[in-house]
Amino acid sequence: MNASQYNQSISSWDDYPVHQTSEYIRHVATSDRNFYDRYYFNLHPSSDRYFAIFGLGVYPNLGTTDAFLAVTHDGVQRIMRASKPLGDRMDISVGPFRIEVLEPLHRLRVVVEPNEADISMDVTWTGSHPAFEEPRQYIRSRGTVMFDTQRFAQCGRWEGQITIAGEEIAVTPDVCGGSRDRSWGVRPVGEKQPDGIRQSIHTMAGMWNYMPMDFGDHSIIYMCHEEPSENRPLEEAMRVWKDPTREPEWLGHPQWEHDMIPGTRLLSGSRITFPDAPEGSITVDCKPLLTNFISIGTGYGMDEDWRHGMWQGEEEVVQALEMNVDEIRPLAQYGVVDSVGEFTYDGKVGYGLYEHGFFGPFEKMNLHEQGDLHP
Repeated sequence: MNASQYNQSISSWDDYPVHQTSEYIRHVATSDRNFYDRYYFNLHPSSDRYFAIFGLGVYPNLGTTDAFLAVTHDGVQRIMRASKPLGDRMDISVGPFRIEVLEPLHRLRVVVEPNEADISMDVTWTGSHPAFEEPRQYIRSRGTVMFDTQRFAQCGRWEGQITIAGEEIAVTPDVCGGSRDRSWGVRPVGEKQPDGIRQSIHTMAGMWNYMPMDFGDHSIIYMCHEEPSENRPLEEAMRVWKDPTREPEWLGHPQWEHDMIPGTRLLSGSRITFPDAPEGSITVDCKPLLTNFISIGTGYGMDEDWRHGMWQGEEEVVQALEMNVDEIRPLAQYGVVDSVGEFTYDGKVGYGLYEHGFFGPFEKMNLHEQGDLHP
């Protein structure tokens, strides 16, 4: 092995006792091109004033790393996105975006320096609840593993400052909360691959719900992937207490009831019932306050020129987008839709992420064809 080949493998991580295989840390255990390792965060003021979503991912087998910040405010969605070839994985920064892990599983700092998208921030995250291990997601489609992912979720509070279109806004933990997740494994990333035998099958066919809710002394983590056949490849319903000495509580197999806006695939509200809560069955009323259409512009799959892990060239690329929310809604509703959510049950009021998606036919919501809208 010559020196140049050696330097392509060794990195600063190799000086830490964290190896999981006989490979260097730079090389993950699988050669699957779709392996990824990603941060996701959201930040909101527990209201409909603004909604910021941001994240960073690395794709070792595609040789790239990228990041984005998307902010919805006053009917406009502004996006900063950046990509560069993957170097040392300890460098969690791309363009103006960087993450600093101050205290693992508890405190992180996210900085987005001023850029052409006219959105920037310097905010520190403090976990208000323990990080929660979500169930593994595994989907095999006609012989190919499409999803094999693991992640943890956490509710927390934000402090610092965000600037939107020249307006500096104080971010204070008394009102500003959000959720985050860390996920890794295999899922479709990078340039789109030929569908082949799966061309008539949506990878995540059916309904997707993901709602981490923060009620102060506890959070509720609800998630559900339900296929048109009513099979559920993934579901979760847990109450996680702020007090780390209290064990999380399983709330039973969740039941959902959604109100879909006529002529769309968007929801105006939901009722999620947890039948086996320790105090007896509870139903959480859910209401979206402000929507961020992350499927457009950020890399989540609806843009031909920018997908998570897509090769953007040898040089670092930073781009700015500005879109009218009403204009992108007709297309964006077919992807994952994230909103600030207000959640209530038994006199308790909480806020968090209200995320949903309906992919292809789903007769329980009167969606019969791939492109159907609710009548």
